[in-house]
Amino acid sequence: MPDDESIHSAARPAGGPAGRRLGRRSYAAYAAGSVGTGGFSTLPGLLLLVFLTDELGVAAALAGVVVLAPKLWDVLLNPVVGAWSDRTTSRWGPRVPWMAAGAVVLPVFFAATFAVPDDLTGGGAALYVTVMFLLAATGYALFQVPYVALPAEITDSYKERTTMTAVRIVVLTLAILLFGAGAPVLVDLFGGGLGGYRAMGAVAAVVLAAGFLTTAVGMRRVPAVVRSEAEGSIREQLRAVRDSRDFRFLFLAFTLQTLAAGAMLAAIPYLAEDLVGSKSAITFLFVALVGPAVVVMPLWKRVANRSGKRVGYLRASVVFLAGALVLTAANWIPAALVYLAVAACGVGYAGMQMFPLAMLPDTIQEDTQLTGLRRAGTFTGVWTAGESLGLAVGPALYSLVLAGGGYVSSTAGHTAVQPESARLAIALGSGLLPSLLLLASIPLLLRYRLTAARLPQAQPAAAPPA
Repeated sequence: MPDDESIHSAARPAGGPAGRRLGRRSYAAYAAGSVGTGGFSTLPGLLLLVFLTDELGVAAALAGVVVLAPKLWDVLLNPVVGAWSDRTTSRWGPRVPWMAAGAVVLPVFFAATFAVPDDLTGGGAALYVTVMFLLAATGYALFQVPYVALPAEITDSYKERTTMTAVRIVVLTLAILLFGAGAPVLVDLFGGGLGGYRAMGAVAAVVLAAGFLTTAVGMRRVPAVVRSEAEGSIREQLRAVRDSRDFRFLFLAFTLQTLAAGAMLAAIPYLAEDLVGSKSAITFLFVALVGPAVVVMPLWKRVANRSGKRVGYLRASVVFLAGALVLTAANWIPAALVYLAVAACGVGYAGMQMFPLAMLPDTIQEDTQLTGLRRAGTFTGVWTAGESLGLAVGPALYSLVLAGGGYVSSTAGHTAVQPESARLAIALGSGLLPSLLLLASIPLLLRYRLTAARLPQAQPAAAPPA
């Protein structure tokens, strides 16, 4: 891999056979943003629900609404941010100013989300957390939407997007491990309870800011291969995204799988404490779910190069599904088998992160070749809206399963004894719910048809308007 910023500085048409190659500094600068995105997508999904139910005395159903509401806001906001960034002109390009704004806003309100005043519990605490989390989610949209748009603009190579995404996912995995395994330890290290969560939120916010700012500063030096040229109103641009066949099927499959991953992530604290029987098992189960990506990512990349991205994505989905089906029986199987099932899900989850993010820029390139327009921000705005929806609705669905099973909430310093129906709900929500969502996604993936061979064949239907 070259050390210089690029071998060829001249931009080539999208889909060109060679294109500009990116250097190590570009890969590193881009991947650094995943430290922040990984942390923010992990911590609320892992700890926010259990923070509400077991520290603040918020009922499980209401806690699910708290986790969901700010993400629903992102579903509305993300496409708008994407369209705005497509239209932005600045000396740093269209994406960096928005990323820099998100890098400032998100960490502040993320820390505030866990800094709940000591005298707030129940409904009052739920309202406070909802407002702070909504503002943090707004900052995430400002960064994430233009961030995901960058690969479609800074390289025109079908294979390099896979490499770029693989590097990013390795960093993302390490960040998820750092935050997911380290956050519960920090809570305990700072004394547990509300004070422990407050300190954890502050430390995490500093790390989030460092990752975001590194990318925002570093990507200023990476010129775009093709600049965005959005045309028409936001509604017209969203209609164009809807009419992109391959994007539509990829997006729907990815969103369903994000729902499954979000539900399983939210289930880990409950699996650890109520079924495995150890609160410290949260860290080990989390590592089992996320850790395999560090080892298997090169293998999934090899599958992509040999068999294609869609085939790899389907194989990863089946592996995750197999592990999830075993977890359906988590209430009856030995703890060791629970760990193995979660690890199998982790092997599949690695591919379920890499493949769709490598396929997304291909759908954007296809749209450019067919229309003559560059609408990366609009596409990624819709994409990240689906991701936000999945990461929020997944835990919310899991909370409904808990509520249906009669899960008993508690406050800091108190441990509730769960009825057998709640233990069954924990198992079914951990395994059966993600399995059903995965099964629904596979027919959609089978209808995706975009390959490396098809991209150069697409020709613009008409020249872009003058």
